Amino acid sequence: MDPLDALREAGRIAAKVRDNTIKEIEPGIKIVDICDVVNRRVAEQGAKMAFPTNVDINHVAAHYCSPINDKTVIPEKSLVKLDIGVHVDGYIADTAVTKCFDSEYEYLVEAAKAGLDAAIQTIRPGIKANVIGSAIENAINGKGARPISNLTGHKLARYVVHCPGYSIPNVGGFGSHTIQEGDVYAIEPFAVPRSANGQVTDGPPSNIYLMQKKRNVKGRAKIMMKFIQSEYKTLPFASRWVLRKFKGSEGEAAFKELLKSKVVTSYPQLLERTRGMVAQAEHSVIVTEDGCEVTTV
Repeated sequence: MDPLDALREAGRIAAKVRDNTIKEIEPGIKIVDICDVVNRRVAEQGAKMAFPTNVDINHVAAHYCSPINDKTVIPEKSLVKLDIGVHVDGYIADTAVTKCFDSEYEYLVEAAKAGLDAAIQTIRPGIKANVIGSAIENAINGKGARPISNLTGHKLARYVVHCPGYSIPNVGGFGSHTIQEGDVYAIEPFAVPRSANGQVTDGPPSNIYLMQKKRNVKGRAKIMMKFIQSEYKTLPFASRWVLRKFKGSEGEAAFKELLKSKVVTSYPQLLERTRGMVAQAEHSVIVTEDGCEVTTV
């Protein structure tokens, strides 16, 4: 498939799954069930996951993914972020939306959307990334909120979710690189109350992992390593996916061996530093001659 067609198809599928799933999220539903529904729907559309589904609650800004036997449910009066990544032949679409179950924080949802809209209207070839960051910051501030300053959007490449050195900041003053025609970016503003710190810090492990380096492991761990390398390549994966393939105590021991040997590495959850509530909005875009094409609408 042509790369542009693959990007558009990944975006179409991601948007459809996002919209169908967010409608069904309600307090009391298990997070693991949400994650599994997303996986199933993406597979039914003929695509694959670009990264494990994130279901981030309240002050968790990013990277919560259910472990294999997760009992966690959506709380009452919560702010729920659903972040989905889909790929078609390695070409990625990344999108997120927030559902609010407490009217007090609805303005944060609107602020994140406003930041995203401002970025989409601003991005074009030849512009500096920090100009986009200023547009996002101003839009979020205009809704009575503030952006998270140390989270950014990111450039996408084939089988790469985060291209090093190419980000779209959510505040002004950062990001001196120039946007080029043909670039593909995920733009993702995060909005928090003005009383919050506006930065994230590392929290507990997220249950999201990445293949770090092939190493000399043996037995079940070696088989598991080869499976991860073949199945997920350079993309993040969920421990839940692997442990369903390699069941029981032997599988758990093999996965621990891969962690200990630094074959795989884990992502931390990202928590708002002062535990302020967080809303997120995200689309993927292809930079065009005079603006951008949003693939995840």
